[in-house]
Amino acid sequence: MKIAVGDENVSALLIRPAEAKALYLFAHGAGAGMTHRAMESNAQGLAERGIATLRYQFPYMEKGSRRPDPPRIAHAAVRAAATEAARLAPDLPLFAGGRSFGGRMTSQAQAVEPLPGVIGLAFLGFPLHPAGKPGIERAEHLRQVQVPMLFVSGTRDALAERHLLEPVVAKLGDRATLHLVAEGDHSFRVAAKSGRTPAEAEAEALDALAEWMRRLS
Repeated sequence: MKIAVGDENVSALLIRPAEAKALYLFAHGAGAGMTHRAMESNAQGLAERGIATLRYQFPYMEKGSRRPDPPRIAHAAVRAAATEAARLAPDLPLFAGGRSFGGRMTSQAQAVEPLPGVIGLAFLGFPLHPAGKPGIERAEHLRQVQVPMLFVSGTRDALAERHLLEPVVAKLGDRATLHLVAEGDHSFRVAAKSGRTPAEAEAEALDALAEWMRRLS
């Protein structure tokens, strides 16, 4: 599919299982586009759990650039994709978010002006701070988000240190939920010594995401 973002078009992929219970507007991270194997695996896994997904490219990724779009352009892409998602599946409850950068841009767009039809935001690895530079400045805008939010984060996430993320989510009150994937890193990879496989860690993250969406739906 194609989605118009201003004067440009970006690619998109819709997966809708037969018994879909909700639609997740699923944005990619900064370094890999919507067809990256992790994005594809997550989307297929959500489909198996009854969650449809609409993946889309940010304009910079569509052009093959490695430099992420400035917030103004990224927010426009999120908003255009949300409008298209609502048009494609008006019968399904609509959630938005994504992996890392994509989730943060979605939350920023929602904080500026509520996305049309979106009833909740879900983040797979919210990038609270750059690696090696712990801080919570990137979370300030979340206070302006008034829809329910789910944060799925690995306990070894170098971009969201647990001791910083937990109080950030707690201060958001009842509208925010945190699910921690034990021993998972920013991409939910786990070390062999954890006693779990990467597939098991991914399944836990997707189970948490799908169950949260079904409950709110």
